[in-house]
Amino acid sequence: MPCGGSMDAAEYKHVVLGLIFLKYISDAFEELRARLEAEREQGADPEDPDEYRAENVFWVPPEARWAYLKNHAKQPTVGQLVDDAMEAVERDNPSLKGVLPKDYARPVLDKTRLGQLIDLISNIRVGDGESRSKDILGRVYEYFLSQFASAEGRKGGEFYTPRCIVRLLVEMLEPYKGRVYDPCCGSGGMFVQSMEFIQAHATGNNNGGKAKGDISIYGQESNYTTWRLARMNLAIRGIAGQIAHGDSFHNDRFPDLKADYILANPPFNMKAWGGERLREDKRWKFGIPPVGNANFAWVQHIIHHLAPTGYAGFVLANGSMSSNQSGEGEIRKKIIEADLVDCMVALPGQLFYSTQIPACLWFLARDKSGRPPAGQKKALRGRRGEVLFIDARGMGVMIDRTHRELTDEEIEKIARTYHAWRGEPEAGEYQDEPGFCKSATLEEIRKHGYVLTPGRYVGAPPQEEDDEPFQEKMRRLVAQLKEQQAEARRLDERIWKNLEELGCGR
Repeated sequence: MPCGGSMDAAEYKHVVLGLIFLKYISDAFEELRARLEAEREQGADPEDPDEYRAENVFWVPPEARWAYLKNHAKQPTVGQLVDDAMEAVERDNPSLKGVLPKDYARPVLDKTRLGQLIDLISNIRVGDGESRSKDILGRVYEYFLSQFASAEGRKGGEFYTPRCIVRLLVEMLEPYKGRVYDPCCGSGGMFVQSMEFIQAHATGNNNGGKAKGDISIYGQESNYTTWRLARMNLAIRGIAGQIAHGDSFHNDRFPDLKADYILANPPFNMKAWGGERLREDKRWKFGIPPVGNANFAWVQHIIHHLAPTGYAGFVLANGSMSSNQSGEGEIRKKIIEADLVDCMVALPGQLFYSTQIPACLWFLARDKSGRPPAGQKKALRGRRGEVLFIDARGMGVMIDRTHRELTDEEIEKIARTYHAWRGEPEAGEYQDEPGFCKSATLEEIRKHGYVLTPGRYVGAPPQEEDDEPFQEKMRRLVAQLKEQQAEARRLDERIWKNLEELGCGR
């Protein structure tokens, strides 16, 4: 639904996502308000902002509540009312200061269309308890961002990473304690799921008694709109963090940060990253990345920011595992020889909403001697000179005609395989599984020309034994064919009989 002749898709994105955020906090507010109304006799006060803050819910003043905006959606002043609502929310909730969009009154925005959009969003529940548990907001953001990306002609850039991929990264890295960093944080999904992971494992259930998490969050995002989305995404969940706006390559806002865990989904095969202005950068310890592709600029930026016992997990296009163009193969070789690569995971296709480029996961470890990562007390197995390869291309289930998701069981299997290989006692004993996983030595990787594609190492899955003698198999198959032919003749006769009864004889 266009908003007016002069507004492009990029600007319309701000309009839609700002309103959805307002709807989110209003839904959460109204749900708690109804509960407080029911508890008035026990001393609850639905008009006390502190009641809401105590429950990690934003106080929404009367002029910003969704019902008020919906009732005034048909008025020509609706744009100014939305701006006033955003101002009021920021005024009463300091953590949102400077984050919410406030340009709905501008002339280029068609106010009739804006009113229709408010009516449309009124039918979407995003902030009540059930919707929050299903991360409806994240899914709505993901959908809109991918749709607008198509309209803008960009693919795979600043978008929300599918939850199953984020969850897999988090389950494999287990960021319980320390500094967690994402240099291209998008709408903040990595941080949200890191906190969800910690909350799920905080009691020691199913995690070998690991301690309750205590993490510090650092993120940077170059796109201003997406940076605001990240701030909103963390704010509505009550997550504190330092989220900076700026280009991580040209304006690294955390130059001295050494992170215990780095999780990222950088833009795939990014061409216009300004590499020609960074030829002498100190981050390029393993080689100068090509001007036309930022993949190995991201990898080296991540390595530069890893603490001495730090771990990193990130998504890259499949080409990063095998490309030899513009010196990429030599950079990859040096990173492998430095023994930084811990694990490689080949992902199935169709996981992303915004790009069809096949992707993989890289896992790096600064120290493979067995020293435990931050937040874990037990030493790991020494893995120097080894890399784990996991081929997950055959995994995932289709959730609609074009998109696939990894199941909880598949995520658990991949993560458990990695944990067992690292020597975590509660994960069980690691074993190579043909067609799925293989622990390879650096010597084997050298023989493959430093290509990191898991399919090269894991081999083919075992075929089922067929011990039926040939003659018996042929007799069985011929008998089966005769049965099928007889059934086909019987069905033909029934069809012709039905046609004759309708007056359509042979």
